[in-house]
Amino acid sequence: MSLPLSNIRVLDFGRYIAGPYAAMMLADFGADVIRIERRDGGEDRTLGPVTDSGEGGLFLNLNRNKRGMTLDPGHARAGEVLAPLVKSADIVVANLPVGVLLKIGLDYDSLRAIKPDIILVMPSAFGPDGPYRDRIGFDGVAQAMSGAMTLTGLPEMPMRSVVSWVDYGTALHAAFGAMAALLHRQQTGEGQAVDVSLLTTSATFMTPFLMERQLTGTQRQGQGNAAFYTAPSDAYQTRDGWILVPTIGNPMFRRWARLVGREDLIDDPRCRDDIARGDNYHLIGEAMNAWCSTRTSAEALAELEAARVPCGPVNDLDELLADPQVQARGIFEDVAFAGHSTPLPLAGPPVRLSASPGSVRRPPPRLSEHTDEVLGELGFDADAVAMLRTEGVV
Repeated sequence: MSLPLSNIRVLDFGRYIAGPYAAMMLADFGADVIRIERRDGGEDRTLGPVTDSGEGGLFLNLNRNKRGMTLDPGHARAGEVLAPLVKSADIVVANLPVGVLLKIGLDYDSLRAIKPDIILVMPSAFGPDGPYRDRIGFDGVAQAMSGAMTLTGLPEMPMRSVVSWVDYGTALHAAFGAMAALLHRQQTGEGQAVDVSLLTTSATFMTPFLMERQLTGTQRQGQGNAAFYTAPSDAYQTRDGWILVPTIGNPMFRRWARLVGREDLIDDPRCRDDIARGDNYHLIGEAMNAWCSTRTSAEALAELEAARVPCGPVNDLDELLADPQVQARGIFEDVAFAGHSTPLPLAGPPVRLSASPGSVRRPPPRLSEHTDEVLGELGFDADAVAMLRTEGVV
């Protein structure tokens, strides 16, 4: 089956999450993505090592379906490799500060001088302009600066989410931007630069809370797992674990109240609507906690589901893998990797197309695994490749 992006080549200079995940999404749907990294592999390859050969879970999760080569972009002869690579490509992904892009010749002006219709996707911490343009940053910095941490956790301790949602959100924006730029190029023949940043993503995702602050003056603080605008909407302890129950709207609240034997709350002014219930989440939480305390998680979930009240178990990672819906959907698949004795549990493409679905076709690349192969495609013979290796270019 021909995949939608099978005629597209992507050069992935990305590191950590935002760049690599964006490039991987393109690879899942057929793009020939070449991960280009330093000769020593860089820090993101071995962060949190989990394999026999030392690769980390983050790297393994974000680099399937890619080929891998090495290149020292600061070497005097790097341009001899970079120029033909760029000429062969449709998209370059590089999540580096603008000053670094300029220094190593990956800025948009340098790239389009080599190939006028090239598309440069530039995930960065703060964007290519403004007073922070040269700063470096990670997901947690953007979470902190966006105000998200003050609304997460508890008032006395701002809390960062363990899931790097800013990075992954920025990667999704980058992949969407790349697709929009490809469509524009198809229509006009023009390439362009795609600018996405962690700070912009995090600030954008915080806009509903910002609107509340600006338009009503409300200054909220974190209140654990409890929602601001409705209740019950929290994590609740059962006899043998925890469950999470989110309710929205009066019909759902009435079903919940009848289930837990608190019909009196239906006409209580403190529970008249979602916002009132959110303001009185302690009151409603007491009722829910009392109900949960006499039930196991399985019992509570069964009753809630029967009453059409949304709910779910608070799983650990083993329970996630064993979940029957996860298994039925085939979310994870075992992929053989030469650097480890057992297969990798990789999540398949999260976007599922009915006519041209993406797939996991190759494991993440070993360091420099495809350098000779890619250079050969660009016209370098074996002697030229050997010389580039001897001189430390690749």
